[in-house]
Amino acid sequence: MSDVYHLDKARVRASFDRAARTYDAAAVLQAEVRTRMFNRLELVKIAPQAILDAGCGTGHASITLAKKFDKSRIILLDIAMGMLKQATTRQNWFKRSLGLTRQSLLCADIENLPIQSSSTGLVWSNLVLQWCNDLDLVFQEAHRVLQPEGLIMFSTFGPDTLKELRLAANADPNHVHVSRFIDMHDIGDALIRAGFTAPVLDVEHFVLTYDDVIGVMRDLKAIGAHNATDGRSRGLQGKGFLKKLTENYEQFRANGKLPATFEVVYGHAWKPEPKFQSADGSVPITMYKRK
Repeated sequence: MSDVYHLDKARVRASFDRAARTYDAAAVLQAEVRTRMFNRLELVKIAPQAILDAGCGTGHASITLAKKFDKSRIILLDIAMGMLKQATTRQNWFKRSLGLTRQSLLCADIENLPIQSSSTGLVWSNLVLQWCNDLDLVFQEAHRVLQPEGLIMFSTFGPDTLKELRLAANADPNHVHVSRFIDMHDIGDALIRAGFTAPVLDVEHFVLTYDDVIGVMRDLKAIGAHNATDGRSRGLQGKGFLKKLTENYEQFRANGKLPATFEVVYGHAWKPEPKFQSADGSVPITMYKRK
């Protein structure tokens, strides 16, 4: 059976292409999460020669990464060319201001990285993994491109994200209106399956408030967060659906505002040094005699 939550990557790409010019003004939560990720990165001691900003958007994190790691090469990667064009404008300013030529741009999907194996010391990804269909594949690719003792650091959305909109959208139970988001424990399991060690994950909840449902939908559209699931309605949603959606959402109104909850999962893990194996695949163990 087909998965109604499977994401149409062409639609994802087109949505973020269209949103590239409006993204920065609307991406308040993304900016806050990015700041909190950098606070976590302060606790980690690394000196990567190359850094992959996987899902770089308009390039804000890449600039901060280049400033923090002033000897590192930064690879800006995004599925949407429109986002990369915005990042290019910022990159050109960066080069003129600081004389840096350490950045390169790639338009690609993080589920299939066109990057050499064992070539990066840090894979950074801020609120991107929720746009992937196969989390195991994403982590396998990150593990592949990382050098031994390299670090993956990411954030993504957890299951409580947009829970109010999900419940209100029961006005149309025959279609999917909100994407599926993965639980923190399942993310940790996927990291282990991919070969990472010492995974650390934690969760924060953010609540944005709006005057009406249209405000929620407008902000999602401005950052490119369109419904790209295979189970979405393929036609225009009529006035009846919007009326019922609005009525259902009203049950969550508090202090005159409508909430939109976002569960943010933060995580990081390490790629370990490879274990030496003999030709038959066995791992030798050295025994020491006690004196």
